[in-house]
Amino acid sequence: MDEFGHIASRPATQGLYNAVGQRGVMENKVVLLIEDNPDDERLTLRALRRNNIMNEVVVACDGEEALDYLFGADAGPAPALVVLDLKLPGVTGLEVLQRIRSEPKTRTVPVVALTSSEDNASVRMAYAAGCNSYILKPTDPDEYADVVLQIGMYWLLLNERSCKRATN
Repeated sequence: MDEFGHIASRPATQGLYNAVGQRGVMENKVVLLIEDNPDDERLTLRALRRNNIMNEVVVACDGEEALDYLFGADAGPAPALVVLDLKLPGVTGLEVLQRIRSEPKTRTVPVVALTSSEDNASVRMAYAAGCNSYILKPTDPDEYADVVLQIGMYWLLLNERSCKRATN
């Protein structure tokens, strides 16, 4: 593994891989980043590291890899968060979202669409399929980093998926 957690036998922009190691992880919450654009992938990973969000990030470069990670023979526990580009080759982001929502294992996993599509129909379809949040990718790298920080802070730190306090 290199300094960024990439599996050494795979180039960073090809195939499924772990992108960020286990240092300083927020309760070992795994993030699944589904992104086919290598530049957006790098921006997202850099923004997470720069903001000390050191959760393990598994990167799937297309919808098929994402589905294999989530539901394949070697699938592990569901991730704590899915960050999903809707414009993917082959199996689309919307199809991935629909599959995530159709399976009991992943039905309640937060899914954030981080996409360049400003089309109102895409927004409506994503929410209808069960997207928790729809965010347009900023074109400015600093704004992009801020958006990724906000996603990470809210969904990994602030958002409660189950009540930790005992009730009387």
